[in-house]
Amino acid sequence: MSLLSNPFDPTHEAALVTGAGNGIGRAIAHALTGEGVRTIFADVSAERVTAAVEAAPRPELAVPWVGDLARRDAWDALLTHAQAALGQVTHFVHSASPPRREADHAFAVDADTWEAMRAVNVDAAFYLSRELARQLIATKTPGSFLMLTSLHAGTPRNLPHYSTSKAALTMMVKELAKSLGRFGIRINALVPGAIAAGGFVADASLSRHIPLGRIGKAEDLAPMALAVLSNRISGYVTGAAFVVDGGLSLTNWFDPPVLDDL
Repeated sequence: MSLLSNPFDPTHEAALVTGAGNGIGRAIAHALTGEGVRTIFADVSAERVTAAVEAAPRPELAVPWVGDLARRDAWDALLTHAQAALGQVTHFVHSASPPRREADHAFAVDADTWEAMRAVNVDAAFYLSRELARQLIATKTPGSFLMLTSLHAGTPRNLPHYSTSKAALTMMVKELAKSLGRFGIRINALVPGAIAAGGFVADASLSRHIPLGRIGKAEDLAPMALAVLSNRISGYVTGAAFVVDGGLSLTNWFDPPVLDDL
């Protein structure tokens, strides 16, 4: 048997993917259903979720959920829906993140935008991870969680609400990995580079900074995501961050923001 064949056990494993309506979340959710894994497609947009489910390799395995993860009441609603639809969730992917505006530099970002970014990227990630872990621990079931962080967890992005929330999420991965490893629950991070998907509008000129010579696609992240999520392939990996960026992190092309409005 090939070492990489049958990375999941669809009989006993099920997944929840946030931000599954578009971009990287959608690509990972599609890849999971393609492997036979029943998967919750969670997103803030009903239109995006419907389109993502319809386009899934196996739509019968895709379960839609619509809600705003900036709202605390949505977290429990999502967990309740997932349990009713799938039973126990063994694989959790947190890809949801509010849209980014290049104009929201340190002197422009307002309080609501700051709060929403933190609520989705950090607070929802922690709450959902903790509650899913409680269920796995209670039944002595192994699990695998994957957080979508960012190169800008360690490199300024001129968007302080975004980069600081991703930095917090990066440390959360390590904290949870250390706490939950004894229960067979693995927590890892996937670190995208410049990916033309979701809320990022890629300037083609950016490719000159990328050693592999092109802007990334959401589908470039899916194979690595599946490998890290799989307990059969990556069963001895936790607390790790996997960079998928074409080599972009070897450079830093950002200039300080223009502050003419001071």
